[in-house]
Amino acid sequence: MQSNVGNPQVYNDGDQRNPPAGSDAPHAFEAGQKNAHDLFDPKDNRTLQNRLKQEKKAERDSERAENAKTVTDPLEPAQRQGHEPSRGAQIDADLKREDEELMNKKDPYNGTSH
Repeated sequence: MQSNVGNPQVYNDGDQRNPPAGSDAPHAFEAGQKNAHDLFDPKDNRTLQNRLKQEKKAERDSERAENAKTVTDPLEPAQRQGHEPSRGAQIDADLKREDEELMNKKDPYNGTSH
């Protein structure tokens, strides 16, 4: 309930409220369509600075994609750093080896009927 004492503008908090979510302006190069620009298009009117930013972003993305590959050997991360693999990693390696042996024992159709 609002008081009738004093200036009513004192009680107006409209300018103090946070803007609704999603009203922020998108960052550069994220507002447009993906692949709208070809990096190596000579007729593209982007500035050299914008081309450089885009090339660096593409380079970072490719590095991240390369680093995000899943580990195929559960013992590899610990051995790469010179540590003994954990018990869980050793169990995972044993289970993986057993699964591969079972898959190799199956017929060439992997149990499906043709």
